[in-house]
Amino acid sequence: MARLARYRFAFAAAVCAQAGLAVADDTVKVGGALLEPVRLGSLPGFHNDDLRAALDTFRRGCATRQAVPAQPDAAGDTDDLEAACAASNGITFEKASDFFEQNFNAYRILRPDRSGNEIRRGFLTGYFEPELIGSLVEAPGFTTPALARPDDLVSFEPGQSAPGLDPELRAARRIGEGFVPFPTRAEIEDGVLGNGTRPVLWLRDAVDLFVLQVQGSGRVRLPDGRIVRLTYDGKNGRPYTSIGKLIVQEGHLPLEGLTLPRWTGWLRAHPQEARRLMRANASYVFFRLEDIADPRLGPPGAAKAPLTPGRSLAVDGGIWRYGLPFWLEGRLPGGTADGRMVIAQDTGSAIIGPARGDLFVGTGEAAGIAAGNLRDAVGFVVLLPKHIGKTGTADAAR
Repeated sequence: MARLARYRFAFAAAVCAQAGLAVADDTVKVGGALLEPVRLGSLPGFHNDDLRAALDTFRRGCATRQAVPAQPDAAGDTDDLEAACAASNGITFEKASDFFEQNFNAYRILRPDRSGNEIRRGFLTGYFEPELIGSLVEAPGFTTPALARPDDLVSFEPGQSAPGLDPELRAARRIGEGFVPFPTRAEIEDGVLGNGTRPVLWLRDAVDLFVLQVQGSGRVRLPDGRIVRLTYDGKNGRPYTSIGKLIVQEGHLPLEGLTLPRWTGWLRAHPQEARRLMRANASYVFFRLEDIADPRLGPPGAAKAPLTPGRSLAVDGGIWRYGLPFWLEGRLPGGTADGRMVIAQDTGSAIIGPARGDLFVGTGEAAGIAAGNLRDAVGFVVLLPKHIGKTGTADAAR
């Protein structure tokens, strides 16, 4: 057994060293978690999953890789991931399982608890693209503006920060040659930005805007019947506070059954308390207006690729590189009880840690219900690209 353990460590250590992961004390670590090598084809449900959809999603991510922001400390070698992208070009959908097995090594993500025991489950939530009603001009019934990105907003990539500012701030306001913290939600609502931004579209009320900002993007039906998309275009970098958590903590609604329609309905029925609670979330999101190229797909995520319902995953972008496939072990909306292949294509301020994910469920009311109900413990298996040697083929792990 000791010999087998040493072999497993050597196997994992070689591949993880290639991927830029930490190897210490006979364990392979990333983001405070341990990586246990597993054989991808042996995972329950792997050969029953629609891997064609996963391959299609992977390819869409490959098409936008050159526009992806830098992730200097993220796991997953960029050159090897580029090689996997190139290898996917000639793969037919019938060979999708072969592609993933031949170009990636799989590792189950294990997190130690306080007693040192291995936790084999992470936490998965869901998000969606809401469908709202709006107007391109301010009009009766449309009085809440969705604002464009301010000219003086500077966003920081993972690992970046501004001198003299809290390193936890993910954005700042440029003042001359320096930076100051960007205003909070309450300050922005009070008009502190002045002429530094402009409305790109008008919504029915502040609750619609809040939902849009929590989800990051949304579709909007205009009075003439046309449907456009408000797409995420940056945020003020302030910490995010869950309004659902505040509603429960203050005893307004119970945690059980706290669906999107229920808490938004409560906010609309209690406008004064709603304003106070929404302003307690200092985070504020800005948007740009876009046409919808393919109604089957969602908005672009942090990886710049359009999100695929049920296949695009938001991860901690400081830990995992965008484009990495993940196998989720457990029952997911619209799938089997065994698991599903998904692709890391987005991130979120509440998505923190190596075994934490947010699954893009889709667009509209039904997707919103499914996303709200998705709060499950699932297993996370990360697929790291195999190292491409001088022969141009994927090296086996040594």
